[in-house]
Amino acid sequence: MKSPGFGGSALRGAVLVSFLLSMVGAAPSAAAFDLQGHRGARGLAPENTLAGFRAALAIGVTTLELDLGVTRDGVLVIHHDQRLNPALTRDERGEWIAEPGAALNALTLAELQRHDVGRLKPGTRYAQQWPQQQPADGERIPTLDALFEMLRAAGDARVRFNIETKLTPNTPELTPQPEAFAKLVVDALRRHGLVARATVQSFDWRTVRAAQRQAPELQTALLTVRQRWLDNLADGRWTDGLRLADHGGSVPRLVKAAGAAVWSPFHGELDPAQIAEARALGLKVVPWTVNDTERIETLLGWGVDGLISDYPDRVRAAMAARGMALPPPAPLPPPTGR
Repeated sequence: MKSPGFGGSALRGAVLVSFLLSMVGAAPSAAAFDLQGHRGARGLAPENTLAGFRAALAIGVTTLELDLGVTRDGVLVIHHDQRLNPALTRDERGEWIAEPGAALNALTLAELQRHDVGRLKPGTRYAQQWPQQQPADGERIPTLDALFEMLRAAGDARVRFNIETKLTPNTPELTPQPEAFAKLVVDALRRHGLVARATVQSFDWRTVRAAQRQAPELQTALLTVRQRWLDNLADGRWTDGLRLADHGGSVPRLVKAAGAAVWSPFHGELDPAQIAEARALGLKVVPWTVNDTERIETLLGWGVDGLISDYPDRVRAAMAARGMALPPPAPLPPPTGR
């Protein structure tokens, strides 16, 4: 599938880009720019771990982006995959687990936390993608409660949380049903008094829409991608029954119809025309996952409202070069309980 964010005819040239950017308006105010550390700071520290989140906080981000699953005993845990990933998981004997990893919802929290996710397995393709990642042996898959408690203990009342519910219509047996999953998240945010500092997002829009019903005051974001490896707009099961064709083929209009405040597209599919359309609809645009320095510069120039990156330090450097205000490093909490 050809990415609409690249390539082009003359209409994609500098003249049109300049015109569209004038329609979008000036880039968002620096104070409002949302710098999100993807899975903490995956390029630099073990993903979705307390060590990874501490790394992002030390760099200085606006938002910690993270993924959620649910254990057999109903505990929200921070992990990207619905199963343990053999490329980053060792058992209690220190041995790398085999394929396929156990499903999160087949393990209790106690069983899950016997595993070490503090380093990448040498020689794997996954490890080769993150050569700068520094290990933190002994890191366990944290609960959402543990992350919230870590920030409260550090006295941080500023950093936001972008919480992605990890479920798909293709594997309903591996997660709670969407309404139940959303309720677990909403209840946790209310229990910690963090609804105002959180966003709930997903590629599977069912949990997002359920969260909107359960907590209308909660900010929500919708993730989109239209690639061979995933197209979550081609199947109404992913979009809670909404159809792109019913909205003139416009992804921003579809996102607006779904009730979200934020559109998070795959960065390679984004262009100035879509940003202008989204802005006219009142949507914020926060692309994922942007690691290439040249692409970071391009998207900042187009005036996106934020970026999700495995390397928040790279985004900060580009922001600093543009004179944008930078989110301050947060108070560093001690590496205590998980």
